[in-house]
Amino acid sequence: MPVSRLRPRRVALPLAAAALLVPVATACTSSGSSGGSGGSGGDQRLKVAMAFPPAQAMSPYGDDAVTLSRLAVVEGLTRLDRNGEAEPALAASWKRDGDRAWEFTVREDAVFQDGTKLDAAAVVRSLTAAQKASPKPRVLSDTTLTATAEGADTVRITTKDADPLLPQRLANPSLSVLSAAAYKDGSQVNPAGHATGPFTLAEVNGAVSAILERNDTYWGGKAKAPGVDVKFVADGTARANALRTKDVDVAEYVPISQASLLGDGLVHEFPSARTNGLSLNTERGVFADPAMRAAAREAIDSQALVDGVYEGRADTAQGLLGPGVPWAADLRTAPTGRAKAAAPAEVRKTQQIVLATYTNRPELPEAATVVQQQLEKRGFTVKQVVRDYAQMEADALAGKYDAFIQARNTLLDTADPLSYLASDFTCDGSFNITQLCATSVDTAVDRAASLADTDARHRAEMTAEAAILGSDALVPLVHERFVQGYDDTRVRGVALDPMERTLITADTRVG
Repeated sequence: MPVSRLRPRRVALPLAAAALLVPVATACTSSGSSGGSGGSGGDQRLKVAMAFPPAQAMSPYGDDAVTLSRLAVVEGLTRLDRNGEAEPALAASWKRDGDRAWEFTVREDAVFQDGTKLDAAAVVRSLTAAQKASPKPRVLSDTTLTATAEGADTVRITTKDADPLLPQRLANPSLSVLSAAAYKDGSQVNPAGHATGPFTLAEVNGAVSAILERNDTYWGGKAKAPGVDVKFVADGTARANALRTKDVDVAEYVPISQASLLGDGLVHEFPSARTNGLSLNTERGVFADPAMRAAAREAIDSQALVDGVYEGRADTAQGLLGPGVPWAADLRTAPTGRAKAAAPAEVRKTQQIVLATYTNRPELPEAATVVQQQLEKRGFTVKQVVRDYAQMEADALAGKYDAFIQARNTLLDTADPLSYLASDFTCDGSFNITQLCATSVDTAVDRAASLADTDARHRAEMTAEAAILGSDALVPLVHERFVQGYDDTRVRGVALDPMERTLITADTRVG
């Protein structure tokens, strides 16, 4: 299960020990090794509580890559703006050459944290290693990249099939560029001291803590904080308490239940790319009938979920793509081909339906209870199943539930909803919990995939959204907001990123 749809589950790679210590490969001042915060204003070290401890020894090829990105350690050839468009990072510029080839010009002023210079050969080495990694990074699951150096500063990248989203794809943290020293151990890629970001990973103390030091040679200008002392705190209430007592300056992912207790000065909410939806099994059971799916859709009261479950800290469902996808609202069209909803008397004649969700996201079981009540009011007989996600995914994908509530990141790995639409709603989709197979949907998604122009592709994606919503295969419930914790009277420069890739930046500081 990808992090983009549910971060709490991680695929564990072998660790040498629970208290693994990753040393930095370059000399740096370790003023933060005790976790203290000396100095004042911009001289003060940051103290950060992260929600998800390392599970893969900080490998760039799994979920730990997102942690490295959120802590401003690693970078790729590109980065994403708030609209999900690619902009220069380690590549100063790029151009397309035909359908399957691109040329990227490498930035001349970038140096790795171990002192070696960034060049085209380093980019090729990193991209080739990612392509050969096992398991392969999720961002490469639907494509094959071949990178070659053409001189010291030009990288040519070809893809097996036409890929208009390649610049966005290269912004994924799993395709970060590292120096040669990162690959010396054939069994494990080591980013510590071998990346290019504003902060250098100096130590990782197992699943407990990490120490970052400022990279004084960062091409974008020195970070304003001298370092970052990181604690990995899985318990959301504990993260909130650490923020309340000023044990940390920044707390990642404050639970909704704690947000109102902390108050507006310590919590900062913003739209996310996540849509929480009710997937209905279109292949078998009660919801194989489009009229019954339409009845379920009419039963759902999104505002009641926002007010009751999310305490006002979510947005009512508008479609598959919410406020965290800022261009979607202006391009949205009405759903097409919807069936007429079955009357309550017809609904009451149906067999019991199984409504499932998982415990890993604390709001979902409560949401399931409210949805059950709404469906029962319409006439459905409902049985709930609630377990850990790891115990449910295989059954959900096999269509063993009539209805399944999930939180889904609609921008996934390329910051474009195309991969989400294809994986979740097409006949051959790899994550098609609804079991939907509709020619109109497949045709619309295929058309979007063929378009290189961003505006045209977005319009085509919204046509696909209209077809999917018209099938009532998925009933949007709410659009989540992220809640990050920090004291806005003393902490500056925290990134509120709906795509979850940035949190700490070169500008983040205390004072």
